[in-house]
Amino acid sequence: MVPIFPTLMKRALPVPSPKHILSALTALSLAGCASDEVIEDGGVVVTRSACPAVAIPASTGDVTLFDPPSSRDARAIDIVAYVTNVRSQCSDNGGFITTTATFDVHAQRRNASGTRQVVLPTFTTVIQGGTSIVAKRTSRVALNFTDGQLRASTSSASTTRVSQSATTLPEAVRRKLTRRRKSGDVDAAVDPMTDPEVRAAVSRASFEMLVGFQLTPEQLAYNATR
Repeated sequence: MVPIFPTLMKRALPVPSPKHILSALTALSLAGCASDEVIEDGGVVVTRSACPAVAIPASTGDVTLFDPPSSRDARAIDIVAYVTNVRSQCSDNGGFITTTATFDVHAQRRNASGTRQVVLPTFTTVIQGGTSIVAKRTSRVALNFTDGQLRASTSSASTTRVSQSATTLPEAVRRKLTRRRKSGDVDAAVDPMTDPEVRAAVSRASFEMLVGFQLTPEQLAYNATR
């Protein structure tokens, strides 16, 4: 098991610029991290970050509530909310890669009458290798509408920690990715990522942090088909 410990936070943090892993022919996108490793080899600059990419999965960035709940008629739409302005900060300390994602939630209601609070469930998931869910945490955000107000907003944040050893490429794989290649060599123009061993190692060391609304099957189907 990869030791990963998601926790929830409530304050916004500054955001670093994204960086990338660059090989001669391949670019693997990851979020920027303080421990970036820069290697210059024959004019090719390789920057590798252990930080997870942070994103909103398709169809989970917005939610629609109906009144009555069983209706899907446009006239029955009660609340529409969406996640936006996702930002991340990453640092390495104590043997862990710690990533905090902050995001805003905006909502609009149909009827502006009365004071109302709407609580919506959210999730944070950590994916390894693009397919394996290794951790998941659910939480809630509260949106407070005042009387006469159609719109409400709030902010939230979530933090994950990934073992630094899980994000580190084996030395043999690192050598294959950064080995100096000369014109005329048999494999000079061969992308090292075509090697199944290298590709699998890079995949195992790559993580994603996904945030969005925790939707019911019906809500997810509505988002996917509307």
